[in-house]
Amino acid sequence: MQASEKRAWVEIDLGALQRNAAAVAQRARAPLLPMIKADAYGLGAIPVARALEPLAPWGYGVATILEGLELRAAGITRPLVIFTPLGDDELGDVRAAGLTPSLSRTESIERWRRDGGGAWHLAIDTGMSRAGVRWDEVGGLSDVIGRCPPEGAYTHFHSAELNDGSPDAQEERFRQALARLPERPKLLHAENSAAVARRHRSAWDCVRPGIFLYGVGSGEGALVDPEPVVHVRARIIDLRRVRNGETVSYDATYRAVGDRRIATLGIGYADGYPRALSNRGCAILGGRRVSVAGLVTMDMTMVDATDVPCALGDVATVIGNDPAPDVAAVARAAEMSPYELLTGLRGRLSRVYRSEGVRA
Repeated sequence: MQASEKRAWVEIDLGALQRNAAAVAQRARAPLLPMIKADAYGLGAIPVARALEPLAPWGYGVATILEGLELRAAGITRPLVIFTPLGDDELGDVRAAGLTPSLSRTESIERWRRDGGGAWHLAIDTGMSRAGVRWDEVGGLSDVIGRCPPEGAYTHFHSAELNDGSPDAQEERFRQALARLPERPKLLHAENSAAVARRHRSAWDCVRPGIFLYGVGSGEGALVDPEPVVHVRARIIDLRRVRNGETVSYDATYRAVGDRRIATLGIGYADGYPRALSNRGCAILGGRRVSVAGLVTMDMTMVDATDVPCALGDVATVIGNDPAPDVAAVARAAEMSPYELLTGLRGRLSRVYRSEGVRA
């Protein structure tokens, strides 16, 4: 047993991740710009990027300069686009690291040009109302863009998974904005995971898959589903008998009906296993489903293992795939988004990478 697997850990199937990326590329028939921001949604940006390299993505998406620096230090040489707004005083650091900024203000574009220029992407807001220049105000940037043309331009869908027609409306706004530019940037991109999963081919120059890569599908209406990538395991670190009427965990929210056998797992909300799963979550132990008993605590979670043969050191799967609940199912049970669940898996959980089936 490795030290990383003595208490609880996250297993990441890099072969499945690679196949998910290949499925996106085949469906979109466009180069990939995988989103590996937030440490690849908590799974490890460097090993994820290395697993994706054989697919020859155009580049990668990050959120901060530090994320870009970490990838550069690891030897990742493809373009790294920063998809969050930057302060003008940060642009020197961006340039020094060889990163590609997203810009949308006259002052920032002019600063970038004055300090030497280089590749940058124009962020266009078509309805997300989060960042970027409004689609109907792009014309105001024509002069500065004429002096410093962007390599790329993009927008972001706010509800691609809802089948409400909003991506079509946003794309029309995107086209209107592009028509106001002095010339067409060579790299246009708009589609996230959900948009790709609902379409047969991209209309743009590359696509930006994110959570699909990591094993989370896009719900009803998706035309393709990903393979599971993430399994979270935890060992039994204590076993005890609880008599009829006795309680388990804080606030005594679980009261035994009859004599029960309680297994304590070495994982809690400080590891990212949501406290909202108290008395409602489940795990797979010995091939059988067991229920969370009582409140999830900071470092430990109790499950009712009365009818399951088990011993100290045995491994339970708290997030996985059939029969264990997958990321999406656990997120639904906790009333949170799968993005929040994945990025909330804390560093105290070691990452164990499985490389079976990885294409070199």
